[in-house]
Amino acid sequence: MIIVAGLVLAFVLMLIFSRPDMRLCRWRKNRDAGQWRCAYCGAVWEGLEQPNRCLRRKSDGTEK
Repeated sequence: MIIVAGLVLAFVLMLIFSRPDMRLCRWRKNRDAGQWRCAYCGAVWEGLEQPNRCLRRKSDGTEK
């Protein structure tokens, strides 16, 4: 039983850390404005679907 729990935990951790470009993003939908806003960095995404990539700006003004 402990081995199974360890495998499940390893799988969950792998899912969390396999996308480092989205690790910090926490998208919240603003239905009134029809947009998504990242709770971490404040990036805004216009559209119906949740973004699948990070929209944070690098120091030179380009997207990450």
